[in-house]
Amino acid sequence: MNKEWSELNKTMQARLRKKETYKAGLETLFALRNQLMDMILSFQDTLNPADFSAIPFINADGYHSKTVAYSLWHIFRIEDIVAHTLISEDEQIFFKGGYQQRMNAPIVTTGNELKKQQIAVFSAQLDLNELYAYLSEVRESTEAILRGLSFEDLKRKISDERKTVLEALHVVSSDENAIWLIDYWCGKDIRGLIQMPFSRHWIMHIEASMKIRDKIHPSA
Repeated sequence: MNKEWSELNKTMQARLRKKETYKAGLETLFALRNQLMDMILSFQDTLNPADFSAIPFINADGYHSKTVAYSLWHIFRIEDIVAHTLISEDEQIFFKGGYQQRMNAPIVTTGNELKKQQIAVFSAQLDLNELYAYLSEVRESTEAILRGLSFEDLKRKISDERKTVLEALHVVSSDENAIWLIDYWCGKDIRGLIQMPFSRHWIMHIEASMKIRDKIHPSA
């Protein structure tokens, strides 16, 4: 893991544990996300449209076995679902903004159920400009939600009612590679969700995307 990202992530986690420092912890999170977003934006400069659906490590084990477009979709669908359906308890940006049609997306899920060539085909269908518009809007909305949380809110668990609402939306596939996400998210408190979908999850998939980029364009 990138050393600076790793250190910011560790600092953020430590600060979120204490009432006196949790606000500073959120600011550390946002600083980390700013750096990661800069990397996401840089893909637009170094990759052409076809590169976003390239899958050079198709048979590998690990996040780099996906595509860049899939990775971005996956990061921000998960963030949208968790931030809005589970934490803020309001409508996801995906539905509110009509992004399925705008992105020409054949699915509404996180994409965990897709495998190998399915990932490449899915990625090639996406409107990349609208994908970037989506991820920008999700990021901003998530950070607005987090800024409004108190330290006590961080200890809040996801209610059974929210879990039921999530299941009814069918935004997590029933496929065995996806369905576990519901119990995983709903077993955490808000602080736990901040530490995974909103931070470490970004790092893992962005570093995987960088590996894909470097394979396609070694001099990038």
